[in-house]
Amino acid sequence: MRDWSTMPKVELHVHLEGAIPLPTLWELIERHGGDDTIKTPAELVEWFTYRDFAHFMETWVWMNGFLRSYEDFTFAAEAVARHLAAQNIVYAEPFFSPSDFGHQGLHPQELALAIRAGLDRVPEVETPLIVDLVRDRGPDGTARTLAAISEVAAEARVIGIGIGGFEAENPPELFTDVYRTARAGGFRLTAHAGETAGPESVWGAINALEVERIGHGVRAAEDPALIEYLVEHRVPLEVCPTSNIRTGVVSDWEDHPARRLIEAGVAVTVNTDDPALFHCSLAGEYQVLERRFGLTEETIKRISLSAVHGCWAPVATKTTLEDRINAWWDGTG
Repeated sequence: MRDWSTMPKVELHVHLEGAIPLPTLWELIERHGGDDTIKTPAELVEWFTYRDFAHFMETWVWMNGFLRSYEDFTFAAEAVARHLAAQNIVYAEPFFSPSDFGHQGLHPQELALAIRAGLDRVPEVETPLIVDLVRDRGPDGTARTLAAISEVAAEARVIGIGIGGFEAENPPELFTDVYRTARAGGFRLTAHAGETAGPESVWGAINALEVERIGHGVRAAEDPALIEYLVEHRVPLEVCPTSNIRTGVVSDWEDHPARRLIEAGVAVTVNTDDPALFHCSLAGEYQVLERRFGLTEETIKRISLSAVHGCWAPVATKTTLEDRINAWWDGTG
């Protein structure tokens, strides 16, 4: 078996807030006066267990309550970047959700710049950002977030947009205009779809939003015509296997649809989503491919390179990333 921790890795679907290492989150909890619910770091670990996706979202909101200042975000972003680098993740495109913090008096522009300041303290990993407009804010709220981020996108290195949140209540078609505006502004486009809602959500992201990638997308496996489309058009899926199990989106490993999508030839990438909250790592996700799904090394290599092909880095950076990963597989790097 390979030691996946040593492989240079690329990650396309990781939320910065959900990637804050738990010791760092504990520091933030103590910084802001503690919490009656969680009294020790050990209790914090146990706290991140979920009944279902809605319960996970409740816990997400609770966690975000300890990010109260721009300095908190700089502190957290640096810790996230150091943790990525320690795992030999050499390139990542983290999401961040600025509209979740408006009630704290934090503005999207300054928040994005605070995150960039923290990430830039760790040059070992390259981290352009994706702004999660949060579909629960509706068309008007997402448009306001996009307008604010557009003011600092170049300085903060925000290269793309996405929409997370509750899919079924907020289908992709509601956000056609904001995605059209983002596209005209030079942003790259992804969207969470086919996670808690079915194939119709993925079709909506493709047809209404004209996305380049799909966040999660595992429920595409329910629609043979959609699988055929994804294969033909090489639309990458940002699949997060452990996340699906932890949130109850997928009931067990035996029924995980990622295996069927991979076997069908879909351009699947593997990611962690919220690694601190799901107690997972990107190396661990590659172990899932090997041990849970029983994939061959040839297939896993293809998946590792799919992340490079699907990322939004310049061509020269992609070439360097591909060379580094190939060298690891060949035993020359």
